[in-house]
Amino acid sequence: MEKEALFGKTLEELKTVVKEHGFPAFTAKQIADWLYKKKVSTIDDMLNLSKKNREILNEKYQIGLSPFDNVQESVDGTKKYLFQTSTRQFIEAAYIPSENRKTLCVSSQVGCKMGCLFCMTGKQGFQKNLSAGEILNQMVSISECDELTNLVYMGMGEPMDNIIEVLKSLEIITSEWGFAWSPRRINVSTIGVVPAMRRFIEESECHLAISMHSPFNDQRKELMPIENVYPIEAVIETLKEYDFGRQRRISFEYIMFEGVNDTKEHANELVRLVDGLKSRVNLIKFHPIPDTPLTGSQHNTMEAFKNILEKKGVITTIRKSRGEDIYAACGLLSTKKLLKEDLEKDF
Repeated sequence: MEKEALFGKTLEELKTVVKEHGFPAFTAKQIADWLYKKKVSTIDDMLNLSKKNREILNEKYQIGLSPFDNVQESVDGTKKYLFQTSTRQFIEAAYIPSENRKTLCVSSQVGCKMGCLFCMTGKQGFQKNLSAGEILNQMVSISECDELTNLVYMGMGEPMDNIIEVLKSLEIITSEWGFAWSPRRINVSTIGVVPAMRRFIEESECHLAISMHSPFNDQRKELMPIENVYPIEAVIETLKEYDFGRQRRISFEYIMFEGVNDTKEHANELVRLVDGLKSRVNLIKFHPIPDTPLTGSQHNTMEAFKNILEKKGVITTIRKSRGEDIYAACGLLSTKKLLKEDLEKDF
């Protein structure tokens, strides 16, 4: 029977562990310090715990970190890391370096159940939620761990569909007893799962990114089935209920499809939707995937769309595409082939 992982537990969970075993209460903070600041690889490395207490922990627990299985590097310096989960499934994380930032895009699920028409992960289907430890393992186990400046939850999966473990991972990253990152260095995306989004807004101070991709209901339903449950108007009205302060940022992600969502009418409707909400719009190049009728908008079309938004006072950027040659760009992460190969090995 595999031992339970300590890495990925919050301070309150560690307090429960030490209480169950009769350890002094301060031991929980000591364990957190070893896990998240000193980044030990074994329980025996926790030298300020008594030998007896380390032996007791070793009987039931392990640190729970795992190395990456493979890494691919793009011509632009982006790296795609492959990790195997405790259940022998696979996830990917993308490391994106730039002049001023070193960003890691992490996954929150193996696959995704949301079924967006333009996303490789969605075509993979859903296998499982990642634990907080499995999410954070992507961060601490890459070669560039100590260089990271920013983290985005924009990899495989819908973070709000795994809200409990996502919030636990954010607590560990931003708490003084954890990695002590500023929440301003972290951006979490969602396609608009409203109840979980509310919880995220109320329990975290990290930035929020909303995947919009069309301002029109009928069209967004075709692109994103979530629109049938939580219309984009409901998402935006929910956002308007909260005061995000001066530092916390809301952004809207907008992948542009040629002849589909890139017209003047779309731009004007988008402006109307976000009116009164302090936010920005990120226009994203579409990276073609198999079995989809969609193609990406031309760059001049994206520039014209951007100009309309900016003239109406909406802060807008065209996101630079990174890692396309190794399938690390937006919407391309998928381990479906690996899952299939792994399954075939068992028979």
